[in-house]
Amino acid sequence: MNDSGFLEKRFKLSANKTTVKTEIMAGITTFVSMAYILAVNPIILSEAGMDSGAVFTATILASIVATLIMAFYANYPFVLSAGMGLNAYFAYVVVLQNGQTWQFALTAVFIEGLIFLLLTFVNVREAIVNAIPINLKNAVSAGIGLFIAFIGLQASNIIINDDATLLRLGNLKSPEAITCIIGLIVIAILHMKKVQGSLLIGIIVSTIVGIPLGITNFNGLFSLPPSIAPTALAFKNIGLSNILTSEMLVVVITFLFVDLFDTIGTLIGAASKANMLDDEGKLPNVKQALFADAVGTTVGAVLGTSTVTTFVESTAGISEGGRTGLTSLTSACLFALALFFAPLFTAIPAAATAPALIVVGLFMVENIMKIDFTDFTEGFPAFLTIITMPLAYSIGDGLMMGIISYPVCKILSGRAKESSVVMYILAVLFILKIIFMT
Repeated sequence: MNDSGFLEKRFKLSANKTTVKTEIMAGITTFVSMAYILAVNPIILSEAGMDSGAVFTATILASIVATLIMAFYANYPFVLSAGMGLNAYFAYVVVLQNGQTWQFALTAVFIEGLIFLLLTFVNVREAIVNAIPINLKNAVSAGIGLFIAFIGLQASNIIINDDATLLRLGNLKSPEAITCIIGLIVIAILHMKKVQGSLLIGIIVSTIVGIPLGITNFNGLFSLPPSIAPTALAFKNIGLSNILTSEMLVVVITFLFVDLFDTIGTLIGAASKANMLDDEGKLPNVKQALFADAVGTTVGAVLGTSTVTTFVESTAGISEGGRTGLTSLTSACLFALALFFAPLFTAIPAAATAPALIVVGLFMVENIMKIDFTDFTEGFPAFLTIITMPLAYSIGDGLMMGIISYPVCKILSGRAKESSVVMYILAVLFILKIIFMT
């Protein structure tokens, strides 16, 4: 059997209406869109005292393991790596603010991963995904669209922070803004002409444009991967006296809540965009997909990196047509290459990937048309979900607002039976989190 025949059989390409070329292009696009994590994660965790080189290697290895599971076990085009936000909480809150050691924080991540494995095996996480109403699922997709477009606009300095108005239009003549605008024009023209790979081409053009503008800096091509010895199994000396504490409990629960609903939100949003949800609004193979991030988080903690989660940038590959695990397999292979070509992959500036994120945001927002806004009990929770994600800068927080407001609206309208028991339980848990952990 030839290679294409093997790939067809293994990933069911025809059944998913895709091709080897499309999947590989999608995998490259997703990887390039999220390659920034290879530079950013070591920087953030080094603030907590961790060896940046070891974190770089650990991040890649954990990403490869989790993404390969997603590719071969779940057959989904979702790519995983160390989650942004979760790494910041690890370094800036647990270590720098609360005064814990990075080994303590890494132990919390390891415990979180083990709990996730348990919850996945007993189908708790699957039950949560399936319990979320279809209107909220479409709202998550639309909210993620606004969120990642907002990320792109900020990364290119088109939108900047302002003390008086919180946000405002930035300097459109800045190198970052110019790079992004040129990339947007390129992607728009190619997309309208139906050129496959428009997002990837836009990123490459933007990266090249950034060279004379001084925001793309290549510092070599090849490098050997740093050793993980400084961080691997670093929690082995954390005794039970440090584990069985209220401080550890709070950190673990926080990691659990944030990671659980960020991952669920990303999976639902990306799956909605790719039309992967079945007639009942459920995601087939969701247990396998959730297993990938649980293993990734556990392995990452063993090697020396923060919580591994499904990346929202996976939607960039999905927008390029990625529909199967061949997309994620391609990204995993590029992660492996990045071990030896770090200077090349980490040279891509945020402003170069920003155009792709903005355009993908447009594609994701399309799902807002599937929401029934004529029914207030459906439309209001959906609206809260959508608007909270970009404004709170969190997929999980947006999903939380939707989950709390949905059963409340149903109760107040005298239609309490329309909300599932799981939704009521989740709403109560989120309310308790707000009261006791915020």
